[in-house]
Amino acid sequence: MAILLDSLKAAAVRGTRTRLYKSFAEATSLGKPSAFLCHSHKDKDLAEGLTVLLAENGWELYIDWKDHEMPDKPDKTTASTIKKKIVDLDWFLFLATPNSSVSRWCPWEIGVADSKKSHDRILVIPTTDSSGKWYGNEYLQLYNQITNTTTGNLARFSPGSSSGGIFLYNIR
Repeated sequence: MAILLDSLKAAAVRGTRTRLYKSFAEATSLGKPSAFLCHSHKDKDLAEGLTVLLAENGWELYIDWKDHEMPDKPDKTTASTIKKKIVDLDWFLFLATPNSSVSRWCPWEIGVADSKKSHDRILVIPTTDSSGKWYGNEYLQLYNQITNTTTGNLARFSPGSSSGGIFLYNIR
């Protein structure tokens, strides 16, 4: 199971129907799960769609290009800030797309997460196109996944499993 790329694009267009917080700090202070999103910047529309889907499930998503404190051009400060966010936030999410599979940053970021976070705090969002082609590198299959259930809700599943998932809105 995976999330269709078209579903993420549709969510981005739809926007969120849930409360938007004034700041990331406000959401986390209210106990909302916080997550770092690892993704290719070429997939901004998909990241926006995932932001909507996660907000609908009570999650707050950190996206580096929305952080006004990040340098305009990536440098060692960028790497240091990203590393700190990966460690500090509750979850690490990897949006597996054709672009993230060939990114320079995404493999480094999941390597940081793998060494700094518990494996149960790393989640891969596998995606497929309309023909069912799965995107992602083989090593991503080591981690828990977020996918759509048959009811259309998002849930966390163990690697390689499509049953026994936990709905995302129940995870804190």
